[in-house]
This record gives sequence, C-alpha cells and structure tokens, in this order.
Amino acid sequence: MSNVPISLPENVARLMAAAPHRLLFLVGATNVLAAMAWWAAWLVTARWNPAEAVQPPLPAGWMHAIIMQYHVLPSFIFGFLLTVFPRWLSVAPLAPRHYLPVGVGLLGGQVLTLAGLGGSLPLLRAGALFTLAGWIIGMWRLAGVVLRAGGRPWHALSCLFGLGFGLVGLVFYALLTFRVDAQVAFVAIKFGGIPMLLPIYFTVCHRMIPFFTQVILPGRPMPRPAWVLGAAWVLLIAHLALELRHAYAWLWLADAPLVALFAGLLFKWWPRERVPPLLRVLHLGFAWLPVAFALFAGQSAWLAITGEFALGRAPAHALFIGFFGSLLVAMVTRVTQGHSGRPLVLGTATGIAFAIVQLVAMTRIIAELVPDSLAWQAAAAIGWLAAFLPWVLRSAWIYLTPRADGQPG
Repeated sequence: MSNVPISLPENVARLMAAAPHRLLFLVGATNVLAAMAWWAAWLVTARWNPAEAVQPPLPAGWMHAIIMQYHVLPSFIFGFLLTVFPRWLSVAPLAPRHYLPVGVGLLGGQVLTLAGLGGSLPLLRAGALFTLAGWIIGMWRLAGVVLRAGGRPWHALSCLFGLGFGLVGLVFYALLTFRVDAQVAFVAIKFGGIPMLLPIYFTVCHRMIPFFTQVILPGRPMPRPAWVLGAAWVLLIAHLALELRHAYAWLWLADAPLVALFAGLLFKWWPRERVPPLLRVLHLGFAWLPVAFALFAGQSAWLAITGEFALGRAPAHALFIGFFGSLLVAMVTRVTQGHSGRPLVLGTATGIAFAIVQLVAMTRIIAELVPDSLAWQAAAAIGWLAAFLPWVLRSAWIYLTPRADGQPG
C-alpha cells in the first residue's frame, strides 16, 4: 500500500467520480450564478446604458431562454436521474465511466456557451455540440438502466420521454448556430419548457413528494395514481401543439384542465399538520404549478374574448422561476443533504434562498405589468443572484468535500 500523499487535484477528481450528482450538481450550481450574472449584466446595461450593451451572436432573449432550459437546469436533472434511476428500478448503481462523460459534456457546453456570448458564434456552436454529446450519453445510460430493469417503470419512462423532447429542442438550437432563423429558435425554446422540463419536474414530484411526506407522516394517505401522469402528458402535448401553431387563444382548452389536475394534487398532498421546513418548501414550490397554469389559462381566455394578449411572459416566469426555481432549491437541497451524510434540515442558506426566489418570481411577474419593464427584469435577475449565491457556495463546498458520515459516495 502506497504512502504517497494524494494531491489536491487528484482528491477533487476522486470526489467528483464518487457519485453521479457531485459533478453534475456542481456544474449546474456554477451555471445558476454564471448564466444569470451574464443576463443581469446585459439587462442592467441595456436599461441604463444601451450603447454599451454587448450583443451576443444570437439575440440575448433567445440565449437567456436557451441557457436556462438546456444548460442550467438539465445539469441538475441528469445528476438526479443518474443517481435515482438505479434506486427506483432496483438495479446496480452506475459506475463513474457511465456518468462522468455526461458531466464533461454538459460542463464543456456550459463553458463554451458562456464564452461565446461575448460575440463568437463558433463557440456557441461548439457549446451546443458538447451539450448535445453529453445529453445523448446521459439518455443512453438512463435508457440502459430502464432496459435492465424491465417491466413498466412509468416514472422512469416519463422522465426519459421528457429528455427526448429536450434532445429534439437541443438539435434545433444546434441548427440555429449554423443558420439564424426565428422559427428554428421558436421551436428550440418551446421544446425546452412545456414538453421537457415540466414533465420531468412533475414526474419527480409525483413520485417523491408523496414519499417524502409519508416518511414524516406515515399514516397519511398520499395518492399518486399513474393515470395522472398520462393525463398531464396528453394535456401538455396539446399545449405544445397549440403554441407551435400560435393558437394562443385556444390554450385554455389544455391549460384549464391542467389547473384542475395540479390543484387537485396540491390539495390532496398538502400537509395540514406541522412538518419540517425541508418538507414544507417542497409543497410550497409545487403550489406554483397550478398558479402558473391559471395564469396561462386566464391569458388565453382573455385573448379569446378581447383579442388582447395580456400578462406577457408572466405565466412563463411563474412556471420557470416560481415552480422550477423553488423546487430546484428544495429538491436539490434534500438530495445534497441526504447524499452527503448530513441531517435532512432546511438550513439558513437554503431558507433564505427559497424566500428570495418567491420574491424574485413575483418581481418578474410584476415586470410584465409596469411601464419600466426592463428595470424590473434587471431587479429580478439581481435578486436571483442574491438568492442563490450563499446556497451555491455552501452546496459547492459539500460537493468538493467527503461525506460527513465517512461513507462512500
């Protein structure tokens, strides 16, 4: 046995390879700040000193949507799914050779894309291709877990189906870096949200929120019928089809039933008893989902009645910041605490982050209703940075250090 001391870089490399979530959560956590720092700087400059705003090779609004959907959140999603798929399906855990290439691909895509925002379309193109490679490898590994398990693992299949829509959207984004076309950008952006991120988030909620709640409240019934997943998919595909046809006045046909579906689950799952804050934030984050679709349905119905497209992107940001942002904090914190051998508690940094994200979501919604929208958007972006900075620093430290309980992983 060698007594040669392990160097710091070698030790970090071993830690990154110890579990799927370490590298991928670290990649996502850094981009939570880096991507929003770029967007906040662009908004501030565009609002108060527009002559100095550095324009990326593709329109800044497009790139903000692309980066948040295909770079920031998917790193967390792949880190989570590569960790839990084997547990869900009772098969052997994945080895480092299976998940490290996913992290390298997504990290390379993140770095190249952020660098390309300074004005290099070739760097954006390289970033898209790196991300695409990591994405394909990740889906291949997850599909392999499903095939080994057999049966009808509906939660796993639902997540894979969502990643498939994301793959299609990512291909459209890669094509956009070769030929700038508004229609291609529209498809890339639309495929990232409703048919990719939302079904994956909802599927994880459908499986995990009842489970986590019953751990604390073992006698409480927590229904999670499989038909709900199927109904949600049908309605979300209908929403996507209507959006792709620009039939916004008819979105309420899909969105109103989704409000009923999501609100019904929220009512059935909501704990009336006193529960730990780490569980409560999961339910509070989920509560944004029926709110967001109520805004979508109301916006569509108002357009059908009056011909006026009210609320702008408020419904989308209730979904992206309110639902996705809140559950990012809540769910990733729970996984991070549990898989690092730490107590399952909310903690100060997480509690502050979650509270500020609620304010950021409301600020961004208000931005669609006030005259000086760009200033409110800039305030929301800065608020996001304030919310996540302590949370990211604490989380990064956990990913870069051994488990607190001395166990492997």
